[in-house]
Amino acid sequence: MRWNRRKIQPVCYHDNVRVQVLFFGLLRDIAGQSQTSLELPAGATAGAVFDHFASQFPSLAELKRSVMLARNEEFTAAGTPLADGDVIALLPPVSGGAGPWIHQMVTEPQGNFYGLTREPIDAAALARQLLQPRDGAFVNFEGVVRDNTKGRATKYLDYECYEAMAIKLMAQIGDEITAAHPISRIALVHRLGRMEIGETSVAVIAFSPHRKPAFDAALEGINKLKKLVPIWKKEYFVDGEVWVDGEWDESLTR
Repeated sequence: MRWNRRKIQPVCYHDNVRVQVLFFGLLRDIAGQSQTSLELPAGATAGAVFDHFASQFPSLAELKRSVMLARNEEFTAAGTPLADGDVIALLPPVSGGAGPWIHQMVTEPQGNFYGLTREPIDAAALARQLLQPRDGAFVNFEGVVRDNTKGRATKYLDYECYEAMAIKLMAQIGDEITAAHPISRIALVHRLGRMEIGETSVAVIAFSPHRKPAFDAALEGINKLKKLVPIWKKEYFVDGEVWVDGEWDESLTR
């Protein structure tokens, strides 16, 4: 699919707020750029940002029901008033170690670990690093790149995300899981960029004195990560490419 890309024209008002706008995944392809600035009248809402660009790009308007908004790295409702200097991100539906981490976070007192990397994930090495003497079990879930989708041959995948926001949400998810289950700690890590068939894209490792809580926590971790964290997947086939659609959790902006 091709979009008619036009240069976005700045709009200025006398009494206004100026915001930075970020585009990701499919929305970046439609807009033809990853970020821009926009001035809107005082009192304008986050939804007005989407409406402004939807008026310029019909393909964007068609996605209104599936696009989420973030304000200053937090999910926000369309009716949220804007303030001067806000950063508004337009987010398509989510698709949902070893090596240097682009972003990493360790939360106390449990020592939960969260990371984003562009290098191969060595979940076994990370598990050895985080394992404690009191742990009687750990469950390591790894999502890997398969060679087809619905019978269509896959060449490779490419992941991108809103990094600063993603790492915060990963930490929120993991800390909530640690509070809800009798586990000692959890790790959530995701790889970005190009990944070949058989490579690990995501790992969730849950540690516990006993096996059942570790299984339960790991399952909840991967399910919430895929549902809530702004990470997008583009799949490259032998005969084309497509952004993989997911589905936002509607409770995010309530």
